[in-house]
Amino acid sequence: MSSTLAGPLTDHCFTSVAHSGIPRGKSISIAGVPTYISTPQTPATSGMETVILYFPDVFGPFYINAQLVQDYYASQGFTVVGIDYFFGDPVHLHLDKPGFDRSTWRTKSVEQAKASVPKWVDGVKEMFGTNVTYCAVGFCFGAPYTFEVAATDMLSCAAVAHPTSLTEELLRASKVPLLFSCAETDTAFPAPFRRQVEDILVEKKATYYFQIFSGVSHGFGTRGDPEVETERWAKEECQRAMVGWFKRFSSSK
Repeated sequence: MSSTLAGPLTDHCFTSVAHSGIPRGKSISIAGVPTYISTPQTPATSGMETVILYFPDVFGPFYINAQLVQDYYASQGFTVVGIDYFFGDPVHLHLDKPGFDRSTWRTKSVEQAKASVPKWVDGVKEMFGTNVTYCAVGFCFGAPYTFEVAATDMLSCAAVAHPTSLTEELLRASKVPLLFSCAETDTAFPAPFRRQVEDILVEKKATYYFQIFSGVSHGFGTRGDPEVETERWAKEECQRAMVGWFKRFSSSK
């Protein structure tokens, strides 16, 4: 039986501070799945196009924070596609509703994601073809789906921030360089789990990078408070590192 390396969703997964900005991307459908797409304002003049598969947390790819992160990647030269495996029903539409059954919502959402991710990934490949470089990034809920794609021959690298629902089987199956962006306080991915992951990656002789931020909690990569300097810096440094990781293993240099 595969051991757990990142636990299930926790209370931190369902909290957020909304960020401010104007999204540049748009909504499209890929294989019947709603998708946020953000493209570079200036297309690359040399090298292969790089497409980032964005697997969002429970707030979905159309949440303002997620849109701005995807737009940031696009501003750095990448084409970004973010899957809405919640099909227009992200968790923040329910958080203020009395009696909201979080467990039922999660079960439904996991079932939808399991059914939609494979066909969506195939649709992305059909849309962009083979003459491109693919990378993937997953936040919280999106981490296991990132690792599923990382076990194929599609990606050049992958990155995750504050992952949940990660198993040893998924980690060992990964074929690509991995970046982990981690919070000091994270009940889903605490220090003992992080160290187990590192031990396995060392054993595999994998290419990997860990960054661990003090003073922040699970969710900092997309949902921290920009008015708190420690949280703002950690979120921005997390995203800068991910862009650097994508550039290192892609043609968008």
